[in-house]
Parts: sequence; structure tokens; C-alpha cells
Amino acid sequence: MKRLTFLLMISLLPMLGNCAPGQANSTPQIDHTHAAFTTLLAQSVKNDKVDYAGLKKNRAPLNAYVDSLAAVPESEFKSWDKKQQMAYLINTYNAVTLKLVADHYPVKSIRDIGGEKGPWKQPVVRLFGKNQTLDHLEHDLLRPNYKEPRVHFAVNCASIGCPALRAEAFQATKLDAQMDEQARLFLRDATKNKVDVKNNTLHLSEIFDWFKADFVEKSGSLEKFIAPYVNDADRESLQKGAFAVKHMKYDWTLNK
Repeated sequence: MKRLTFLLMISLLPMLGNCAPGQANSTPQIDHTHAAFTTLLAQSVKNDKVDYAGLKKNRAPLNAYVDSLAAVPESEFKSWDKKQQMAYLINTYNAVTLKLVADHYPVKSIRDIGGEKGPWKQPVVRLFGKNQTLDHLEHDLLRPNYKEPRVHFAVNCASIGCPALRAEAFQATKLDAQMDEQARLFLRDATKNKVDVKNNTLHLSEIFDWFKADFVEKSGSLEKFIAPYVNDADRESLQKGAFAVKHMKYDWTLNK
């Protein structure tokens, strides 16, 4: 009996180590570097394309990371600073999207998942003890609570038309630099966005149509928002006057 009690105490030591004196065991704090997700992304994202077949074959690392995100209590989340919260929500969106596609792979498009409601209205996000949707994560939490339009270049919709999935997790300590780079890469990709100086026309992704209000609220106009992220010659032209805007057709083909 004494030996059994001793072994039981030994098995509980890791959990007891997370307790403050006089307190019951609490949920361990999340790793704000999101190192596990960075490792997974580095292995699964090559040349802006995702190895969904590999993710489906070896589901354990992604499932474990998603489980670790789902274990965060809302009270802990609210104790973090804004950038920690944003990084957590963005990584949650991207990890759940990867899992959703991998679970249904092979598919030609993420829009093939979820029937009439589509993939973004499925209760696939475990957040603060509830089952939520990807739409809830983006449109009820990220967009209204942080007023940061660069988030549209960070969350990934598993499609070629989307800003490329970053091959590392987002981190609070370098979130601004990461989102700036995402915006710069997206706006300098001529297959998705172009500044036509000769015809005074902006050819932009439909993201700038769907969420125009977010960009205008932040910067006053699409031109002013875009200017910091394009090349020097295009930036100078944008600063001279208003451009006509045309939207490029969004490619919903899976980014595999």
C-alpha cells in the first residue's frame, strides 16, 4: 500500500509543480512562442503550398496543438495583452483550418466541405469550453475587437487566392513585423494584386472588396492602406491621386 501511494505521488508531481502554494492545480499557461505549431508549419508548408496528405497521414502533432489551444480558459486568455490574444486567435484559426481540410482530404477546394453552410459555419473550433465556428473567430472576435486589417493577410482560407499560409506560427513579440511581411508579400504578388500606373487602376484581390470598410477605417482609403506595402515607384504613384479599383477573381482551388 505504501509503495502504491508513493508511486501515485510521483505520478502527480508534474501537475503539482504547476500549483502555487495553497492552490489547487490550474491549467498550465500556453507557450506564447507557439513553437509546436512553427515546427509543424515548417514541415508542412513549402513554396506557399500545404502538404495536406502528410497532415492526414500523421495527425498526432496537429491534433495535439489544437487540443492545447482548446485547453486555454477564457479567464487566462483575458489576462494576456492584445498581441498575445491576437497571435493565439490567428494560430487557432489557421490550425483548425488545416485540421478541417486534412480531415476531409482529398478535396479540390475548402468550399467542398460543410454542405450548404460551407466550412466557415461548422462548429469545429473548441474555444473557451464551447464549440464555435471559424466565422465566429474571424468576424466576432478578431475583426471587431482588435481593429487590425492586416489580420486578413494572416488568417488563411486554404486557397490559392488567399494570402499564403506563413510557414511559422504568429508570435506576440514579433506580430507587427510578421503581419507587415504578410501584407507586403501579398500586395507584391502580381497574380493577386497589381498597381497599373499607366491606366491609373488598382487590380486588387476580392479581399479588398469584401472587407473594404476595415481597410478604409484604418487608413482613410485603399490607396493609403496599400501604399506602405508596394514598391517605391508604385507607392509614389498612389500618393499622387485616386485610382480606379478593379477586383481580380478569387481562386478557391486548394493550396496543396
